[in-house]
Amino acid sequence: VQLVESGGGLVQAGGSLRLTCAASGGTCLIQTMGWFRQAPGKEREFVASITFSDNKSYYAQSVEGRFTISREKVKVTVNLQMNSLKVEDTAAYYCAAGVTPFGTYENWGQGTQVTVSS
Repeated sequence: VQLVESGGGLVQAGGSLRLTCAASGGTCLIQTMGWFRQAPGKEREFVASITFSDNKSYYAQSVEGRFTISREKVKVTVNLQMNSLKVEDTAAYYCAAGVTPFGTYENWGQGTQVTVSS
């Protein structure tokens, strides 16, 4: 499975961005897709995910109510709508896909940078 992210950029605090992750190759195997982020000097952390079997979504507490993950079934694309962005949301955002039912992610995108200025 290949993943390509797009949509990152620079935005002022309180603004919005929409990230997109397009999957290709073996997409019929995907069970879950998610977004993770890594800020400089910090570990990679979970942001949001969506399971393909029941379309349930999950969020980190830090983004609950501000971010929304959604899926486009036809093109196997997952979007992350990010509203009310905060300076602390600044990070490299990575798309990931899991092909097992165990909640693991075996495939990762290259990442897209999100920078929120004050």
